[in-house]
Amino acid sequence: MTQRIGATPLICLLGIAVGLAVLSAPVRVQAQSADLVLCDRLAADPADPDKPADVKGVADIAKADIATAIKFCRTASSSSRRAMFQLGRAYAANAQLEEALAAWRKAADKGSTSAMVELGVAYGNGTGVARDEAQARKLFERAAEAGNPRGVSNLAALSGGAGAGSDPVRARQLLAKSAETNAEAQYQLGMMLSEGIGGAKDDVAARGLFEKAAAQNHAGALERVGAFAQSGRGGPSDKDAAKAYYEKAAALGDDDAKKALERIKCPYVLKDKRGNVVTNMCF
Repeated sequence: MTQRIGATPLICLLGIAVGLAVLSAPVRVQAQSADLVLCDRLAADPADPDKPADVKGVADIAKADIATAIKFCRTASSSSRRAMFQLGRAYAANAQLEEALAAWRKAADKGSTSAMVELGVAYGNGTGVARDEAQARKLFERAAEAGNPRGVSNLAALSGGAGAGSDPVRARQLLAKSAETNAEAQYQLGMMLSEGIGGAKDDVAARGLFEKAAAQNHAGALERVGAFAQSGRGGPSDKDAAKAYYEKAAALGDDDAKKALERIKCPYVLKDKRGNVVTNMCF
């Protein structure tokens, strides 16, 4: 969640953004307007391939920031598909589903793969639109072919267990293309390799991919590297390193890492006669 920006800090940030725009070349002014800077600050998706590397993004838009995000993203969306996608995120956070879907359609038409994924999820779940698995698959396929990791994983999961909708081999191939540079793709491919989904199981390669994504502060990958290091899976065992990875992941909000740290702190479990956990003994 992003921290709330009060009136004074917001004005300062706007002033900085405008000042930078004035000092920059004309092309830069158009590409990175003050409105887009603020839209990115409040509503960027950490997993969006369109997001600049220096923009952290927020997993969820803070309630206090929704109105401001809508304002600046709406202005920036006239010249930025990323801002249009982020406008959809802001509308969705404000429970304005119709407006969110409309923004995502426009962004998808302009090539935003993240917008394609969000629309695919809506059609797959029947959220705000009639449920249409075929349409969801088309959207996920477009996003996946363009290298969006979420498009790949959602395409593989669609209708899982029913046969036709699930193609883990294809998903693994598509992930390999974007895993060269994308942390989310590295994490997703690592998960498939670690579980033997879509091909042979390879703990060494999985650990390597998790380490690459962890170096980019991917919370899930940090947790997985910690688990692999703790158990010696796919490489040497290093409990101190495992704890450090868990701590970084926990700081980024990963619940599994928080539980792992608690288990390290309180490793002894007391159970009743029925085998139910009563308490943990800590040291």
